[in-house]
Amino acid sequence: MMASENFLILDSILTDSGFTYPGRLKSFRTKWNIRASEMSKRTFNPIRTIVDNMKIEPNPEKAMITLSIGDPTVFGNLPTNEKILQAMKEAVDSARFNGYSPSVGYERSRDAVANFYSCPESPLKAKPEKSWEIDLQHMEALIDDKTACILVNNPSNPCGSVFNKSHLQNILAVAARNYLPIIADEIYADMVFSECNFIALGSLSRNVPILSCGGLAKRWLVPGWRMGWILIHDRNEILTREIRHGLVCLSQRILGPCTIVQGALENILNKTTQEFYDETNSILKSNADLCFNALAMVPGLRPIRPCGTMYMMVGIDIDDFPEFKSDIDFTEHLIMEQSVFCLPATCFEYPNFFRVILTVPENLMMEACNRIRTFCEHHFQSQEHSSVPDSECYK
Repeated sequence: MMASENFLILDSILTDSGFTYPGRLKSFRTKWNIRASEMSKRTFNPIRTIVDNMKIEPNPEKAMITLSIGDPTVFGNLPTNEKILQAMKEAVDSARFNGYSPSVGYERSRDAVANFYSCPESPLKAKPEKSWEIDLQHMEALIDDKTACILVNNPSNPCGSVFNKSHLQNILAVAARNYLPIIADEIYADMVFSECNFIALGSLSRNVPILSCGGLAKRWLVPGWRMGWILIHDRNEILTREIRHGLVCLSQRILGPCTIVQGALENILNKTTQEFYDETNSILKSNADLCFNALAMVPGLRPIRPCGTMYMMVGIDIDDFPEFKSDIDFTEHLIMEQSVFCLPATCFEYPNFFRVILTVPENLMMEACNRIRTFCEHHFQSQEHSSVPDSECYK
């Protein structure tokens, strides 16, 4: 989860200068034959693979509204907190964070994260060396001798669900029964609506080792700063020295996370106001209610009310739209006709749904919903339509 370095890949055309090295030996190769590595060919991002291959043009008569990618900075209506920006300015002005840091990060930065997330039930120390509900029956049936761990994404992208305490305890019971550690993706920790409650999985575990992944990207609204962390919850010292050493080795691939953000991290965590978090969640909740209420009235759609994060999933009664073969086909035509870009849920291996983001300004949220309704009314062909369920938050 530690931030990786990003490379700009630029193509340039070079002309042959005609220069030859003296005494050059004849090569055993007779032509250029440069191949991609096996690792690069195995690397797969389902969202980018589908979205980047969409070769469609939006309706030129309508301004584009993008509800696809979860970047809260796009529309400018969710700026980060001034305390966060000030912390970054102070880190830059200090000139103390311009060199390489240790691969696992500065100790003061790790200490700041440990203090921020530590609780009596699950205390954390700065050193690594110490320190939609799941169908549980189906999940356990999938476990075999090749299973390395259980991945839990809570609060959930793309569903916007937040698991309650009982469900989390049941997940832990499955993990304990099968002697499997858990990787907890908690990047949306505490980015939940007022009627719901986020519980960190590490605070509930008595014996199951948990690697909890978090970062600045979502809750602090700065995805471009590329700063994340892994919290190791391992009360019974189950994780071997080999596992901890492996985590350090992985962090060394990129020569450490961004030093300037590390320098600002302690102030970001400790000086960001609660009002900032509350205001962000309030805006997201308002948009979630607006979008759910609007799309619940649209024939052929089944929105699922979220409990947090910045997303909402919308089911498509695909049989009611016989012109379209899939959610990808549906969303492509939505772009072409209405210039509204939603993410087909095939990206998440969950077909016949699409995901909308809730970070847009309210007027654009309403405009997008109106266009989606117009599109569906135009293509809807069923004679009967079932009522839309209002899912309960997992409190």
